[in-house]
Amino acid sequence: MKFRGLKIPAVLTALAVGVSGGTVLAAGGLGGPNGGSPNGVTKAVYTDGITDYGVNRGTDPAIYNDWGNGWSEGETPRVIIYSHTPGPRHAHLGPRLDPGLNPPLTEANVAQWNLKNWLEAEGIQVDWTEDPTALNRLNNYNGFIALSANRDAYDDTAQTSLKQFVRRGGGFVGIHNAFGAEYHWPWYEGLLGGANFYDHGPNRDGTVEVLNHNDVSTENLPAEWAFKDEWYNLVPFPSYVNFLAKVDADTSDTGRSSGHPGHGDNHPVSWCHYYDGGKSWLTTLGHDAATWSDAEFEGDEYFQDHVVNGVLSSIGMKEFCQR
Repeated sequence: MKFRGLKIPAVLTALAVGVSGGTVLAAGGLGGPNGGSPNGVTKAVYTDGITDYGVNRGTDPAIYNDWGNGWSEGETPRVIIYSHTPGPRHAHLGPRLDPGLNPPLTEANVAQWNLKNWLEAEGIQVDWTEDPTALNRLNNYNGFIALSANRDAYDDTAQTSLKQFVRRGGGFVGIHNAFGAEYHWPWYEGLLGGANFYDHGPNRDGTVEVLNHNDVSTENLPAEWAFKDEWYNLVPFPSYVNFLAKVDADTSDTGRSSGHPGHGDNHPVSWCHYYDGGKSWLTTLGHDAATWSDAEFEGDEYFQDHVVNGVLSSIGMKEFCQR
């Protein structure tokens, strides 16, 4: 079975729910109070090897909690960029930032600096930090952007703050090495779409293929566009999400790094879903520092449009996760 070019892994085939224009796996919340979901997907699916994260998740907007963190007409939208890296640090983040909220940025902090500028151009107030203690007031924001924040990036208090933020209807955006974080925190893995980083080959050229042009984060993009990235392999593989874009099979099957064979023609790079009351928009793209700068980089204008509209939709300024 395929949804617009993306095969469903065999373990999910029997569970797939087709929708118009769909790139959706079992499009409904899971683990509801009655052991099921608005679309009738029961907890029995977990016997097929998909993790039960103990929350409602899927692509049904009924999962969303309009409890105060989503943006409302007339208010100033606010997001916070979090780029804390206890583990290896990507070059696009530049030098580590000082503690506190809104520490000085340098030109070398290319991803934080340019993402801030992109969003401010949309009328969004942007704060930034690499300090876990600065996350204790997330309810002041509509959006939380995990920008390659990796490994054990969230202490116990920050974990609680992020959970409560999402449950109040906040928008989470995970970019690139946000997938290399909190391997022992199942709730976070679920927030990523029931997915996590396994490995990648060398940074290399490929072709991004749009799977769903109905979503605001893809509606302005061409059907295919050249790009260069690390093309993350994912274990677990995303489930109960709306797949937005993938990378071509020739790219994903080359440069194997740790024995993972790659995902072939089933290699997603962007998707979205509702999770535990909130909205979550994800992309593994964004490795190369030139992606974030004014330097010549093929496809960077599409990447910028993709990310900015992903943020706008996750915080409620535009329609979210359209199918």
